[in-house]
This record gives sequence, C-alpha cells and structure tokens, in this order.
Amino acid sequence: MVRFTALVAAALTVLTVFAHPGHSVEEEAAERAAYRRSLDYQTLAPCAAEIKARDHKMVQRRMEQVRQLQERHGLERRSLTDVLNKDHKSTKAVTPSSPAADIFGSNSSCILQPETTEGPYYVSGELVRKDITDGQKGVPLTFDVQIIDTNTCKPISDVALEAWYANSTGVYGGVTASGNGNSGDQTNLDNPMLRGIQFSDADGIVQFSGVFPGHYTGRTAHIHVLSHHNVVTSDKSYGTIVTGGTISHVGQLFFDQSLITSVEQLSPYSTNRQTLTTNAQDGILAGEAATTDPVLNYVLLGSTVADGIFGWVTVGINSKTSKTVKAAANYDPTD
Repeated sequence: MVRFTALVAAALTVLTVFAHPGHSVEEEAAERAAYRRSLDYQTLAPCAAEIKARDHKMVQRRMEQVRQLQERHGLERRSLTDVLNKDHKSTKAVTPSSPAADIFGSNSSCILQPETTEGPYYVSGELVRKDITDGQKGVPLTFDVQIIDTNTCKPISDVALEAWYANSTGVYGGVTASGNGNSGDQTNLDNPMLRGIQFSDADGIVQFSGVFPGHYTGRTAHIHVLSHHNVVTSDKSYGTIVTGGTISHVGQLFFDQSLITSVEQLSPYSTNRQTLTTNAQDGILAGEAATTDPVLNYVLLGSTVADGIFGWVTVGINSKTSKTVKAAANYDPTD
C-alpha cells in the first residue's frame, strides 16, 4: 500500500480554477514564479539602489551584452505567442530507433526549461523502466529527452530522469483524490501507470514509451519531468527503484494544440468529461514559454495520429543545483 506524506500548498489568494483537488493552477504558477525570482534575482537585491543610480548608457550596454551572449549560445527570448504559433511537426524521416544525431542533430541551442513546482501528484519510489504504458489505452507515444548541462551546453550521461503524466481521461496513477478519477478506487494507489525513470546515455538521451497524455480540469495535456543525480539503484521484488542523490530540475513538457485536438477526437480521449483547457489558456505553459519552447517536436509514425507519435525535446538543467520536492505518496506495492 502507498504511504502518504503531507501535501503543503500555501493559500495565496482566493482561487477558482483547479488543476487538482485543493491545488490551483494559478497557485502553482505563482509558486514557480516566486521560486525563480528568489533563485535569479535575490542576490541582486542589495545592489538595487546602486544599479538605479548608474548611467542609463551603462544599463543599455549591459542589456546589449546579455543579448549578444544569448545569441552566441543560440538562446532566444520567446513568448507564449511565439510558441503557440510554431508548428512542431517535423519533416524529418525519423523513428524511435533513429540515431541520436539524426533526431537531435538540427538542435542549435539548449532549450532551457524554467524551474517549476513538482505538482501535487508526484510519487516517489517509481520504477526504472522504459515502457510505462501498463495496459493504458490511447494513442501510442514514444518520446526522447536529451539532457543538456546549462553550465557547459554539453549532454550529461547517467542522469536519472523521471517522467509522469495523466492517462487518456485525465487520471494519475499512484494516488487517490477527489477529481482524480474514482476517489474510492483504492487499487489506484498501487497503480504505476505512466510513471517511470530512465538513465541518460552517452548522448544525454532517455526514451519512454507510453500513450499520449489526456487533459484534466485547468490544465492542457503535459508531461512532468524530474532529474536525479548520483542515485543508487535498488532491486525490489517488484522492480528496480532509485534512492539517494540530489534533484536538480523539475519541469513540464507540452504538445502542439493541433496535435492535442487530433488526439482528443479519438477514443478513449473523447470520453473525457473534464473541462478542456487549451494551450493558450494554460498558465503553467505561459510561464515556461516566457523563456523557452517547452513543446515537443514530433512526427507521426503512420498515416494518421492513431498509428502513434514519436516526439523529442532537449531539456537544459543546471547540474550544480539541488532542489527539494514533496512527494504525495511513495510507490511500494508490497507495503
């Protein structure tokens, strides 16, 4: 059975749109923004008066230096509009078994994923495995994530990347809660569906196979990712898990709205009665799109979307940082 830990969610204001029971999308976005502000700007606070007193030309000069550095490293400032208007469907003739150079070869820059909250449905103790389908019905999805160190812009090997997301009707395995499917279904506590961990190879790449995620109230379709460093693997009777180490990144990955719309027309996605939130309405996507493009590139594996999808994305992480996350539960079917 699953052991629960406390979920801590500060009530910042009166909020009405909920992605999870007791957890607001706006609150999650505010937590993420507050975290980024403390991380990026806190050390500059004592210099505010001095910076303000400096010559305007010096400020402009430094802004130009930043712009040139961004250009040199292939980084570009984006907006939600830019991300929404970009078509991420690739013309490449690639498959999940294509060489890394063919899939990621055209990526000229690190795609920097901002830090975000882990969300209320993070479950620790998940299994090391590539196939996370667990019998779930839906459009087959295989996706590659290449992990880049933002300190060096080089791929990082041996990073344990964790991925988890909701099924076709917007339900997360591993937890029971009002709004997350049938809250009386205790079998969902031991359900590891669409959750897993993989170690990055020499090219910094991990690959997962599952089904395309569904939406739930307040959120568009997305995938959570979390990176672990220096972990130890432990073999249990039910599979291999990771323990120890540090966490350096928590983020979310997204899909083109046109792709989501096509998938949503198919069963069992079409049976989902939760309120549909589009990419343009998703506050978490808007926050991430302010500095990056968190949408997966993709190709269809057949003539229609129902035949399956292969997606890929590059995620930049700062391997020198260490984050603390709060698990909603721990997976252990023998407990």
